[in-house]
Amino acid sequence: MGVNPRLVVPRLRQLAGEHKLFTGALAAGAVLRLFAMLGYPGALWFAGDSYVYLGAALRPQPNLSKSTGYSLFLRLLLPFHSLTFVTAVQHLMGLAVAVLIYVLLRRSRVSKTWSAIATLPVLLDGYILEDEHLIMAETVFTFCLMVALVLLLWRPDRVRWWAAVIAGLLVGYAVIVRTQGAVMLGVIPLALLLRGWAWKTLRGWLIAIVFTVVSLVPVAGYAAWFHQRTGQYNMTMSTGFYLWGRVSSFADCARIKPTGLEAQVCPTEPLATRTPPGNFVWHAPQVHAVKVNGVLHGSQYMWDSGGPVTAANNTLLTNFAIHAVEAQPLDYLKTVFFNTMLSFGFPRIAYPGAGTTFFYNFHVHYVTSTYNTLPPDNPNHEWIPGGTAYQDWLSYGHQAPGVVHRVFALPILAYQRVVFTYGPLLALIFLIGLGGLLSVTAARRPGADRGSWRRPVQALRSVRLSTVRVHWAPRGTTMLPWVTAVALLVFPIAIADFDYRYLLPAIPFACLAAGLSFAPRRATPARPESPASAASVESTVPDQVA
Repeated sequence: MGVNPRLVVPRLRQLAGEHKLFTGALAAGAVLRLFAMLGYPGALWFAGDSYVYLGAALRPQPNLSKSTGYSLFLRLLLPFHSLTFVTAVQHLMGLAVAVLIYVLLRRSRVSKTWSAIATLPVLLDGYILEDEHLIMAETVFTFCLMVALVLLLWRPDRVRWWAAVIAGLLVGYAVIVRTQGAVMLGVIPLALLLRGWAWKTLRGWLIAIVFTVVSLVPVAGYAAWFHQRTGQYNMTMSTGFYLWGRVSSFADCARIKPTGLEAQVCPTEPLATRTPPGNFVWHAPQVHAVKVNGVLHGSQYMWDSGGPVTAANNTLLTNFAIHAVEAQPLDYLKTVFFNTMLSFGFPRIAYPGAGTTFFYNFHVHYVTSTYNTLPPDNPNHEWIPGGTAYQDWLSYGHQAPGVVHRVFALPILAYQRVVFTYGPLLALIFLIGLGGLLSVTAARRPGADRGSWRRPVQALRSVRLSTVRVHWAPRGTTMLPWVTAVALLVFPIAIADFDYRYLLPAIPFACLAAGLSFAPRRATPARPESPASAASVESTVPDQVA
């Protein structure tokens, strides 16, 4: 049965009227994104990553330092030859993520007000908006994961086979878009088994197995492609490089006692002088080597062995990082914890360095006295062989970069500096998300004045905590969104470093989890009475009625 186009607009008007608060928020989010597109035609760039992604879209190939699944998305849009179209699609994905959150919350019987409020950070956060305008993978990654979770949570008590298959494919693709998503390959199957004690049933196991097998198809396909090009079954050769950066923030050679080649890559700089891993890893002499005017700067070993992203050095740096964690486990945990706490800090700081965070803001000029955000046109440095970053921009977008229309750019620039998900607010969102896990029941003291609730001091005196219970998802649909948010927040920090850009994909799932905490409790079905107990109950129905 087809859809009558004449009925679409009236139906949309009806939906907008029924959901006025969310419609207003969605419209505000759309207007903000329109300002970004008009103010900055084309797209914005992040140094290094964007060059690789666009080059691999024009000349498809895996990359040693990062997976290029996002380049496949760019390749799909290549026939339009418009980076403006790319960012438009990404902005629509950002709006769609908010719609999915709202729809799932309403299906979980969360009120319209709380459902709309839960979408506000996704719709209005200035840094999420700027990230959608970058040639970067976060928006596509977040969209794929959100669609997958909605499919799995649409009927959480009985996941459909087709939903498990589609969700698996989406999660698998998300992993090759951003390898930090690999943690979800373990989180989601475990959640499918725990949900409703599904691990006790054959169907529960089959659903989890189907999801797992299907999710590995894109990953295995990419690994095979990587093997065809490099001879290694992997997704990148940079895992060890980033793990080395992670442990560089605490690694003490005297305690690790490395031997052989590992001793050559152990950082010897005093801990107090080392910059954050996200900055230090790009300059540390132990893992870099470059010759300037014939003079070697960095490691002779790295120069002779081809740099840090080779198969041998990937293994070397990974092993060193593992040994560092084994020798200093408490230092590792402390580092991960305090880096995670940066997510909830205020104000935002230039971490891991000002050169990185500069790319996370809208600017009036692409080129300043300190930074240049335009794609470089250096024939001696092609990020993907076959063209410079500037040439790839022109080849893909058929439009010169660097255009700024101030009448639209200035408002969105000022907006981003003020409206975003502040650290303390994000902490509150995560805590509210625990409403489905932690239950605190308050009871009024006997004889307390009910009107005292309007006076906070007297109200607190009239309340006593009667119970504190810890239990698994007593209301809403599941704790999977909250666990997903935590995993996406902590995992990149555990294997690389804290970065404000890594934080963005966690926000929508934290908001979804917070919204689900306002869902009504699921009623627990009463146990059926046995015939014996039923017979022992004396009837109270009058004979004449019975």
